[in-house]
Amino acid sequence: MSNSSPLSNESIGRSGPEPDRQRDQSSHTLLQSLKGSTQFLSFWVAVGLPFVHLPLLAQGLGNPQNTLAFLALLVVNVFALYVGHGYKQS
Repeated sequence: MSNSSPLSNESIGRSGPEPDRQRDQSSHTLLQSLKGSTQFLSFWVAVGLPFVHLPLLAQGLGNPQNTLAFLALLVVNVFALYVGHGYKQS
């Protein structure tokens, strides 16, 4: 008896580690790209955000809205510094 199959062995997907390795490599590349973009954006937000603080400080922090806006921007600036601190470092 011959056990013939209508499908050849080449039509069946590979069962080795190659597809997993390619998928891991592409996801790693995507993550590196997102990390670089996030660090770039955070770095430049951290550089530019202090210029937004200046008008608030010029108006004074006696108004509760100004104080709240200043503190919120300060928290965003610290977070951007933390996320963007590794930008352009090897």
